[in-house]
Amino acid sequence: MEHVNKLTAISLAVAAALPMMASADVMISEYVEGSSNNKAIELYNSGAAAVDLAGYKLVRYKDGASTSLDMVTLDGQQIAAESTKVILHPSAAITLAAGVDSMTGDLYFNGGDAVALVKDDVVVDILGEVPTPAGWGQDTGFQRKLDALTPDTVFAPAKWDTVAKDSFSGLGSLTVAAEPETPLFSCSGAQLVPIYEVQGAGESSPLVPAGSFESDAEVTVRGVVTARGDSLFKGFYLQDLQGDNSPFTSDGVFVFLGEAAPEAIQPGVEVCVQGKVKEYYGLTQIDIKADKKFELGATTQAPAPAAFYVADGETLAQALERYEGMKIMLDAGSDMKVSRSFSFDYAAGRNNLLLSYQAPLMKPTQMYPAMSDAALALAKANGVNQLFVESDHKATAGVVPYFPDFNAETGYIRVGDQLTNLQGMVGYSYGAYRLVATNSITAGDFLRTHDRTSAPEIATKGDIRVASFNVLNFFNDVVGGAANPSGDNRGALTEADMLLQRAKIVSAITAMNADIVGLMEIGNNGFGADSAIQNLLDALNAELTADEAYSFVEIADEDKFDGKYFGSDAITVGMLYRAARVSLDGAARVIATPEQHAGAGAASREKDDKLETSPAYDKYQRHSLAQSFKIHDERLTVVVNHLKSKGSGCVEDWQNFEDKTDPADMQGKCNAFRVSAAKVIGDALKDVQGDLLVIGDMNSYGLEDPIRVLTDFDAAKSDRDIMTASWTTLDGKVFERQGSKIDKGFGLVNLNTQAHGVDTYSYSYNGELGNLDHALGNTSLAARLVDIEDWHINAVESNLFEYSGKYTGSLEKSANAFSASDHDPVILALSYPAPVAPVEPAPEAGNNGGALGAFGLMLLSLLGLQRRRR
Repeated sequence: MEHVNKLTAISLAVAAALPMMASADVMISEYVEGSSNNKAIELYNSGAAAVDLAGYKLVRYKDGASTSLDMVTLDGQQIAAESTKVILHPSAAITLAAGVDSMTGDLYFNGGDAVALVKDDVVVDILGEVPTPAGWGQDTGFQRKLDALTPDTVFAPAKWDTVAKDSFSGLGSLTVAAEPETPLFSCSGAQLVPIYEVQGAGESSPLVPAGSFESDAEVTVRGVVTARGDSLFKGFYLQDLQGDNSPFTSDGVFVFLGEAAPEAIQPGVEVCVQGKVKEYYGLTQIDIKADKKFELGATTQAPAPAAFYVADGETLAQALERYEGMKIMLDAGSDMKVSRSFSFDYAAGRNNLLLSYQAPLMKPTQMYPAMSDAALALAKANGVNQLFVESDHKATAGVVPYFPDFNAETGYIRVGDQLTNLQGMVGYSYGAYRLVATNSITAGDFLRTHDRTSAPEIATKGDIRVASFNVLNFFNDVVGGAANPSGDNRGALTEADMLLQRAKIVSAITAMNADIVGLMEIGNNGFGADSAIQNLLDALNAELTADEAYSFVEIADEDKFDGKYFGSDAITVGMLYRAARVSLDGAARVIATPEQHAGAGAASREKDDKLETSPAYDKYQRHSLAQSFKIHDERLTVVVNHLKSKGSGCVEDWQNFEDKTDPADMQGKCNAFRVSAAKVIGDALKDVQGDLLVIGDMNSYGLEDPIRVLTDFDAAKSDRDIMTASWTTLDGKVFERQGSKIDKGFGLVNLNTQAHGVDTYSYSYNGELGNLDHALGNTSLAARLVDIEDWHINAVESNLFEYSGKYTGSLEKSANAFSASDHDPVILALSYPAPVAPVEPAPEAGNNGGALGAFGLMLLSLLGLQRRRR
C-alpha cells in the first residue's frame, strides 16, 4: 500500500465533515497507555490558524472519580494550523519522527482513568467515561477516526479505534507507513492436540521437558472460549470440545496473548490456536503473544462450569490443579470457607478474598510449639490449602466486583463463611491458585456458620466481667488532643474518621458490659481533659447510666514520662473500671519492660566465609499497667500489657539472617525481646497477693515462647531452648548483656485454653487465625472463671469497614461495633459472689412456730445464696 499523509487526510476529512468555523477546534487525537512510562497524548488543531494554548490543560479522572486532577498545563504552548502536538511522559521510551512538535509533561494517568482536555476549567474534549470503568484503557492505544474529528464533552466510543499496546508509529508523524499485510493464520491441515493432553495429570504439562519452561515445538489446539482475560491474565481460556471424562486432567487451558483479546473472541466462540506450551511460574498456558496464531470458528454454547470438589486424600492445591484453566462453580459440596475476608493482598498488590477447604486456616504456633514437627506440618498443610478469589480488573477502592451489594450492615463477608454459587476461572500466579470470578453473587450465597451477634454471649454472665481490647490507634489529635512524646499521629487523620472510630469503639465496649476494660493502642497524650483516654471516656459515659459509667486508672505523677505520659511511645495501655462495681485497692503500678540497645558492631555473623558485624539496634516496648481492685473484700490485680510487635527486627533477627524475611520459627521478629518482657513481667508479679489476671495484646500466639514463659514452660521437658534477648536494659540499667535460657515458666493459666482448647483466636494475619490477645490467671483466679469469650467483631471482618477512608473510596461506613479494630476483644466472666450474712435462728414457739422458723431459715438461706446478676 502507498504511504498516506496523515495531516492531508485529516484536513480532507475535516473539510468534508465540518462547516466553516470562526475559530479552530483543538482536540485529543491519540492516546497511548503503553508499558512502563510509555504514555503519550496527541492533540490536533483542525483550524486554518495556529492556536495559543493559554488556559488549556490536560486532566485525568482517577480510578472512577467524578472530579478531575490536573496533569499538564499547556500555557505558553502553541499548536500550528492543521497540525499536531504530542505530549510525552518524561521517561517514555518513544521515538518520534523528525519534525514532530512535541513536549514532555507529567502524564500520570493509568488504564482506569479518563483523560480530558480543558480550557479555563471547562471540558473541551474527553476520552473515556466519567466515572470510568476499572481498567478500561489499560495497555491500550486509542486513535480518533478520520471521519469523526469533532471534540466531545461526553465520551463517544464510536469515534475511536483501538490499537495494540506500545503502537507509536502514527504518533505525531507526518506520514504513516501502512502495516504490510500478513496472511491470516489457518489451522487447516494442522495436527490437533487435545487440551487434556497439553495439561496432563501432573503439576506441569507433559509436553514441557524437565528442567525447561516451554515445549520444544508448537502445538495446535482447538476449543471453545469459556472466558476472556483482559487484565490479571491477558488472553483467553479455551476448553476442549469433547474432553476425556477423566477427573485427573483438566479440559481447559489459558491462551496467553499479552494483551486484551480481540472483541471477536467471546465465550462460546470456537478458536484454534498454535503456539508453544509454557509453564509460566506454575501456570500451564499456550503462548501466542508473538505471532498471534489463532483462527476463529463457529459460535456455539460455552461449556457449563464444572462443580468443584476436593477428593478424599488430596489437598486443595491438588484438586485445583485438576481444574486449571477451566471454569468451575463453588457449591455446597465444594466446602470452601472464607479464611481472610476481602482486603489487601500484598503479594498480588490488589484487594481479594482468601478461601480454604473445610475450615479457616489456623496459625501453626497457635496450635503447637514453635519448630515442633506438628507446627511445621500445619504450616505445610496451610500452604496447599489456599485459593484466592480475584476479579480480572483491579477492584475499585471499597468495591467487591463480584459482590455488588458489599456493605457494612447487611452485605458483609466473615471469616468462616462458606462461599457458594461463585463461578470463575482457575489460574495460578504469585505462587498461589487464583479463581478469577466471572459472575456476581449475593449475601445469600455466603452460608454463615457463625454470624454477627449484637453483643457477646458472655455479657450477662458471672459476677463481674473483665475485657481486653486493642483499640487500633485511638488518637484525638484531629479534635485538638494533646501532643504525645513522639508527635506521631498513628490514628485518624480527619475529624470524621476519628468520630467514626470512637463511635465504633463505644458501640463495642457498651455491648461488652465489662466492669474492667484493659486498653491497648490508646494515644499516649496524658490524662487531662484533652487526652485520648478522657475523650473516649466522655463519649462512652454519655451512653451509660451512672451505675454503668467508667473511670480510668491514672498512674502516679512520679511514674510519668516527662511528668505527663505513660512511657515514651506514641501509644500506650490504659484501664477503665466501673466504680459502682469494683473499687481501687491502692495505687496503680507501672511495670517497666526491657529495651534493646545494641550499638553498631555489637553482634556478628558469618556470611560467605566473611565475618559481618551488625548495624545498630534500638528497640522499645510499652510498659505494663497493674491495678488492684477490691470486690466484696476479695483482691483482684489486673495487669494490662502490649508487647513489642512482630514487624520490625531486633539484633537476633539480623544474626539469624532473618532481618529481611519472616523467621523460620514462625514467631515473627523480635521474639527473644518479647521473651525478655515476659520474664520481667513474670518476676514483677511473683509476690502479688490474691487473684492475678494478666491481659493484653502480647503479640504472641498461644504456644509461642512469651506465652509459654508466662504459663507452663519446662525446659526439662522441651527439646528446644527459649532464650531472652541480648543487649537489654531495664530502667536505664544493664539488664542482660547476653540472652539467657529460660528454665521454668511462671505458672499462670491460659484461661482461653483451659476453657476452650488451643484453637481460639482474636486476630487474623495472612489468612491464618490465632490469639494475640490473652487472659492469663494465677490458680486462684482460674478457679473463678465462669466463661471466656473472644467476641468476633473484628478479626473475621473485612478491614475495609474500619474507620479509615483512605483506601475505601465511596464505601459507606457504619458506627456499629464490627471492624471497630483489627483485634477481637477478649472478655472474661468471673465469680465473685456477695458474702452471705449469717442468719440468727428464730426462737421456737411450739410445733407450728418451729416449722415456720425452719421454713423461714431455708428461704432466707436460699435468697442469700443468689448472686447478683446483671
